[in-house]
Amino acid sequence: MNEHVTLPAAPAAPAALGADDAAIRSNSRKVFIKTYGCQMNVYDSTRMGDALAGDGYVTTEDMGEADLILLNTCHIREKAADKVYSALGRLRDMKKARAAEGRELMIGVAGCVAQAEGEEILRRSPAVDVVIGPQTYHRLPQALKTARAGTRVVDTEYAVEDKFEHLPATSKAQIRSRGVTAFLTVQEGCDKFCTFCVVPYTRGSEVSRPVSQIIDEAKRLVDAGVREVTLLGQNVNAWAGEGPDGRNWSLGDLLYTLADIPGLARLRYTTSHPRDMDDKLIDAHRNLRSLMPYLHLPVQAGSDRILKAMNRRHTGAEYLRLIERIRAARPDIAMSGDFIVGFPGETDRDFEDTLKIVEEVNYASAFSFKYSTRPGTPGADLTDQVPEEVKTERLERLQTLLLKQQADFATSCVGKTIDLLLEKPGRMPGQVIGRSPWLQSVNVDAKTSQIGEIIRVRIIGTGPNSLFAEPAESLMGS
Repeated sequence: MNEHVTLPAAPAAPAALGADDAAIRSNSRKVFIKTYGCQMNVYDSTRMGDALAGDGYVTTEDMGEADLILLNTCHIREKAADKVYSALGRLRDMKKARAAEGRELMIGVAGCVAQAEGEEILRRSPAVDVVIGPQTYHRLPQALKTARAGTRVVDTEYAVEDKFEHLPATSKAQIRSRGVTAFLTVQEGCDKFCTFCVVPYTRGSEVSRPVSQIIDEAKRLVDAGVREVTLLGQNVNAWAGEGPDGRNWSLGDLLYTLADIPGLARLRYTTSHPRDMDDKLIDAHRNLRSLMPYLHLPVQAGSDRILKAMNRRHTGAEYLRLIERIRAARPDIAMSGDFIVGFPGETDRDFEDTLKIVEEVNYASAFSFKYSTRPGTPGADLTDQVPEEVKTERLERLQTLLLKQQADFATSCVGKTIDLLLEKPGRMPGQVIGRSPWLQSVNVDAKTSQIGEIIRVRIIGTGPNSLFAEPAESLMGS
């Protein structure tokens, strides 16, 4: 298998197998999917599983029993490709051991590293059978058939708008098996071109999914028992489309429509860009009780000079004014953010401006990272790199502040009575884990038969990564 081919576009995958077709499933191949990175990758992994179900595969959580192993990769952080190649080295050894036993093991690389590295993955890793980009996973079954016939495959060429036309069918049983919360992709790609980010190059330009597709999928999810839907996009609040009324809709319009679906109790969306928080979306936070009071709105830095170098196209003051407007609309909203320290040229004063933004906003949660050079981005060409030890020291200071704010927010919840969506069994008998309106994991004594219900609980304590609660006096109907 020394040759490889780039596949042309293919028709949509066939409908997924029903979970009750036991005879077929018992003879099915098994696929193990390792997911790295963002929620979009989690969603894509699920959809790859759906596409493969139509080709006779069932997913497994045990890598050792898999006939196919897929690495769904992320390219945001430094050395992401190196980590993939390291993992592929271990899988190569597994593939050799399988071959010695006369058993087949196929290996695929999907996601953003696949998109960025392409044929280089095949060159460096002879054990890889298929390399498939984040916009072309609907062609995965065809790629695997070609690879199994003896020709290794690279399939990363795409028209991003085609992805929404080829989403594989998902059965009600498949949806139910995944629980009472679900992701729903509404937007792909990014046109912002922040100088530190590879997403515009690996995911393509911003494309919005049609309204009718979104509404139909949301209704199918609810019909299968989903109570909470999170809308996904690289810049989800850049979503736009023509509504059934003929108007151009924004994400706010879409949320109002989704909120009217009977049984859809909770709505969330991620990830947002400050430039795309329009009045309609802010009004939705004011008016829709089903839109949860939690917003991930990355700022990345507090210094206007660094924000300009990042091509964020907003200032620190503009970001703070936006936060004020959002909190005026929804006073109980919890803010989450992303931060990068050590961007080229960042001085001590620039970093202090970031700390000031954090202190001003008071985040309930956040993600923070040291700047890492991403090949192919404008930031990779900047020469004024910050020494690694300086980046490390700044990250420690920032994370200390952010962790304190997160702990303080959790403590502030103690004594509150909240609505809790019960999601899954807890570790202890008689315990169920739910999700607070602010996206926190909450442990409470309840019956597993109540999973999917929203109950009133009182927060009584905090743990390192979760809250503890006791049932309040009444239950809300499911």
